[in-house]
Amino acid sequence: MEYLKALVLGLVQGITEFLPISSTAHVKVVPVLLGWGDPGASFAAAIQLGSVAAVLWYFWTDLAQIAIGSVRAIRKANYDALELRLAIGIILGTIPIVIGGLYIKLFVTDYDNSPLRSVAAIAIASIVMALLLALAEKVGLRKRRLNNITIMDALWIGLAEMLAIIPGVSRSGSTLTAGLFLGLERAPAARFSFLLGTPAILIAGLVELEAMFDSGFGDMGAGAFGVAMIASLVSSYLAIAWLLKFFQTQSTWVFVWYRLGFGLLLLILLGLGYVS
Repeated sequence: MEYLKALVLGLVQGITEFLPISSTAHVKVVPVLLGWGDPGASFAAAIQLGSVAAVLWYFWTDLAQIAIGSVRAIRKANYDALELRLAIGIILGTIPIVIGGLYIKLFVTDYDNSPLRSVAAIAIASIVMALLLALAEKVGLRKRRLNNITIMDALWIGLAEMLAIIPGVSRSGSTLTAGLFLGLERAPAARFSFLLGTPAILIAGLVELEAMFDSGFGDMGAGAFGVAMIASLVSSYLAIAWLLKFFQTQSTWVFVWYRLGFGLLLLILLGLGYVS
């Protein structure tokens, strides 16, 4: 049964990490609805390492080009080179969520059971972000591609990413929404969202993985944790590939309606006493 739980949690994590619907919310809520209880923030963050492996696998060529191109640009003093702008943007854009994460780690006691991780908070966050994504879809010009992105754009998107500390907001959802507001096309906005999210997911996963090693993997066990990681890796890779192709021809409205439905469903279940 533990391996089945791990498989389900890994698949939920992988599918929802890169879709703009909040992996943290689904990893918390789905097992609760299935009667398994909340796996906890540490387990949820640690299995994100499967998603990190997937994004590194999928974007390995892009990341290598950014790294090599940045070094070349610095040597030639070509500070407007796209690769260097992307590298600086990813670094600066990651700072806000790192600061937010450190604040929670150092100053928020018992975060697993804090009001921010409650079902009510997740439902409200899902609905609010659905409305913001709908607004971005409506007013966004969608005329800019990845080669037009500026360092200031990256910083704004990074500030939006910091909101993902709240379960239900969604890291990919908040950054995609910010990208659309800044006039980016959907696919480039999603692509930069994935690249920007890599350091944050990696840092969070490594920090919580150390805590899980210290606690002996909690109730799951090392084998079940490995199953969750592999499931997260495979499903994350497939989700990235599918979403980038989807946004080449489709809008974000399916995710707007899903998030609204998800949030309203949670509020109804909360009102009926099925979840707490």
